[in-house]
Parts: sequence; C-alpha cells; structure tokens
Amino acid sequence: MDILANSLKKKKFQFPHTYVIIVVLIFFAILLTWIVPAGEFDRVKDVASGKKIIVAGTYKIIESKPISFLSIPLKIVEGMNKASNIVFVVLVVGGAFNVILKTGMFQALTGKITKHYGHNEAVIIPAFTITFAIACMSMGVNTFIGFAPVAIILARSLGYDAVVGVAMVALGGAIGFSTGTFNPFTTGVAQAIAGLPMFSGVGYRIFCMIVFLVVTNIYIIWYAKKVKANPELSVVRDLELQEMGGEKLEHKEHNLEKRHFLVLAVVLSLFGLLIYGGSHLHWSLDQTGALFLWMAILGGLAYGFTANEIASAFVEGSKKLIFGALIIGFARAISLILTEGMILDTTVYHLGNMLGSLPAQLQSVGMFLMQLVINGLLTSGSGQAAVTMPIMLPVSDLIGMTRQTAVLAFNFGDGLSNYILPTSSALMGFLAIANIGYDKWMKFMWRLFLIWVVTGSILVVIATQINYGPF
Repeated sequence: MDILANSLKKKKFQFPHTYVIIVVLIFFAILLTWIVPAGEFDRVKDVASGKKIIVAGTYKIIESKPISFLSIPLKIVEGMNKASNIVFVVLVVGGAFNVILKTGMFQALTGKITKHYGHNEAVIIPAFTITFAIACMSMGVNTFIGFAPVAIILARSLGYDAVVGVAMVALGGAIGFSTGTFNPFTTGVAQAIAGLPMFSGVGYRIFCMIVFLVVTNIYIIWYAKKVKANPELSVVRDLELQEMGGEKLEHKEHNLEKRHFLVLAVVLSLFGLLIYGGSHLHWSLDQTGALFLWMAILGGLAYGFTANEIASAFVEGSKKLIFGALIIGFARAISLILTEGMILDTTVYHLGNMLGSLPAQLQSVGMFLMQLVINGLLTSGSGQAAVTMPIMLPVSDLIGMTRQTAVLAFNFGDGLSNYILPTSSALMGFLAIANIGYDKWMKFMWRLFLIWVVTGSILVVIATQINYGPF
C-alpha cells in the first residue's frame, strides 16, 4: 500500500512550467496559421488619428502564409530581439533595486510604516491602487514596472506576499489604463477614428474607473487577509520561503540612518523625474532604463558604497530576474507569428460578422468580449483601435448603439485582458520583476478577471441603456 501511495503521489498532476506554457502557445499560434485562412483589408491613413485604418467592406482572402513548426526556435529569438527594450529594462531595474535594497533604506522605511498601518489593509492597498490608477489615466502601465519592488517590500513587511505587492501597482494601473479616462493612445485614437470630440464622455469613464477600483480593492484585500492569516495559502508560497531562506520571516528592525535619507532623496527624485518624463516628455523604455542606472549609481554612492560594491550588487540583482525577463521575449514570438501568418484581419472580419448576428440587448457585451479576444492577438492599444474601430463603428451605427459606447467597449477589451495574457509586455514585465511564474499569477488572477468581465459587461449595458453620448 505504501508503494502504491508513493507511486500515486509521484504521478500527481503538476502544473506545466511557465516556459512550457509559452512554447505550447507558440505551437498553437503556428497551427492557426495553417488552419485559419489568410486575409487582409485595404488600409488608408486616417487624418484625425494619423494611424493607418482598415477600410470596412474591403476584406479579401489572400494566399496563405503558414509558418513552419521548425521555425519555433527562430521565432523565439526574433521575439527576444523585438522585446529587447523591455527585457533589458527588467534586468536593469532588478540590478538597480538590488543596490538600493543593499543599503537597507526600504527595509527601515517599511518597518516604520508597518508599525503604524500593519493591521489596516483597507488603507494601504487602496492607497496604492488609486495612486497608480490615477497615474495611468494618461499613460501606459509599463512606465511603472519599476515601482513593483517597492510595493513588494512593503507587502511582505505587512505579512502579505509578492503577489499582493505586484497587484497594488499593476492592477491599480490596469484600471486607470483600461477605463481610458484621458488616454491619448487608446481613447484618443479610437475617438478620433469615430469622429468624437477628444476625451468626450469622460464623466461616465470616471464612474467606471471608480466601480472597477472598488471591486479590485475588495478582491486584493480579501486575498491579502487570507495570506496574512495563513501564509500556506499564498499562491507563491515557494517563492516566499525562498526569499525567507526557508524559515519564518522575522521582520528585523532596521534603524533609519542619516545616509538612508540621502538614498531616499535620490529614489524619490528619480521616481518623480520618471513620472514627469513619462507624462510630459513621452519617454520610452530606453529612458526609463537609463534612469534606473542612475538610481543604482547615485543611490549606492549616497549610502557610501564603493564602485565595486555597486557593481556586485547590480549584477546580483539582475541575475535574479533572468527567468522572468526571457519569458517576455518568448511571449513576443506569439504575436510575431500571428502577424506574419496574416490571420489577424481574418479574425477581426469574422468576429465582426458574429457581433452583427447577436440580439440587440447583447451586442454591447459582445463587442466588449470580442475586443478581449482580439487583444490576445493584437496587444497594441492604438494598433487595435486602428484595426477594429472601422469595423465596429458601422456595426454600432447599424444597431443603434452610440459610438461612445463602442469606444468604451474597446477600452475595456483592450486593457483588462492584458493582465491574464502571456503576450502582454506589461504583465510579463511585472512578473519578471517579482520573479512570479505565470502559472502562479493565474491562480490568483483568474477569479478577479472573471469579476472584471462581469463588471465590464454590466457597465457597457448601462452605457447602452442611458444612450451614452459624445458629451
């Protein structure tokens, strides 16, 4: 009996490794290029948005361009090259934060916060999510990947886990971005294509942001309290034990020293510059990476580290994030395959036809869900607007749905699914920084995503009922 029990235990199902999941998805994407007919729409440059948009009614079947299964390793390498900016930023951020962590500044600071708010999840978690929701009303969540390590340190000091830390930053930003309040890259492009005044309808979008923030905070707080009460229930328990050296974490008291305040001044100044650069100077990930290199150098020098100590700490921090950084390149291969296989336009064309066949009461929900699906194939927000809005707008006109509602459905669909898709550079960047496997994240995220889908469906139905208009 013991032998049988041990044998069954050995055969117990194990969730696939994150890299295995990504490779299976790459294989599936190539399979689609052999099954789904290749097709394309004619495209013209839209004067208002400056984007190339498709011309409705011009879809045509073209010669298939299936991708060889033997090219999988090549596509992964090409994906690495295409995603190199974010891959290297992740490694730079990891190295820079390790230098700052070696100073003990964050540990001392979070120790003080823990004393005052250690039992008040209802203050700490919403404070983070609301802050990053507001910050991402007009810019991408990618900008704030570097904030995740700070939130993780704070979360752990409060008795939570790394997932709570990532969620406080990433999911707060997700709500700000996905509701499209003042986002020029999604709402701005979509409204320009729709012929709507720029950022019109903002009142209802702010209402939607508040609703999403409420349900998201309730979920994160529920999970945080559960983990705090019983750490064994953490979806990243192995990671937490590894970080604690396999022992129960004893939050060692760190005293704030004068040089800690110098390090803090460096970090806050550069974070402030990062926010300003992202919102006013249109900085890319290249500038973000350069800023974190400055943080490593200036922060280390402010604490009194030698050049060798800074270099050693930087390399040590970067090493820890190689696992997650490479996944970003693997995932980028999927979108490359779908684009080269010329099946994106075919998918949009057939989904648009399906939408027109739905009952009138469900068409706004159908449009939202359709955008969720398309975002799995085309993760660029402005690119998705340019591809889908010319199809969705005539459909919305035909069924009596306001164009503002069509833009809202696009916003929800384009943004929300980014936090379950392995092709999302924002999600994979956050997971890489935190060293959280995609499989572990999905154990936490799948319930919340379903809540988001139900919430978004209700909100687009309400928009239809109130005849959500341009102003």
